[in-house]
Amino acid sequence: MTDVPQTYAVVRLGGRQYKVKEGDELLVDRLPVEPGETVTVAPLLVHQGGKAADTTVPSGAAVTARVVDHELGAKIRVFTYKPKSTYKKMRGHRSRLSRIMIESIALKEKKSGS
Repeated sequence: MTDVPQTYAVVRLGGRQYKVKEGDELLVDRLPVEPGETVTVAPLLVHQGGKAADTTVPSGAAVTARVVDHELGAKIRVFTYKPKSTYKKMRGHRSRLSRIMIESIALKEKKSGS
């Protein structure tokens, strides 16, 4: 088994943070793009090899993801009632989600002095 340095990033999508690496597929809150289009996200943290770099240092860091499909989440039912009265209410919802695939995690290359 070879020790290949693994690059991963922490990104914020829809108010949540996700730890992603290239090739990952995950469900996030619905993104306002069509399936097949790409989305570029600025990462909060990038870890490459044995060192972690805050995104303030590599300002050109970017995570590129492709929207695979839009889906509906599981149906959630919420039931409320008040005892000793006839008050009962059933509510629920289905989250609208997007399935994305992480295509690349890119760091801005440092330019040489000459």
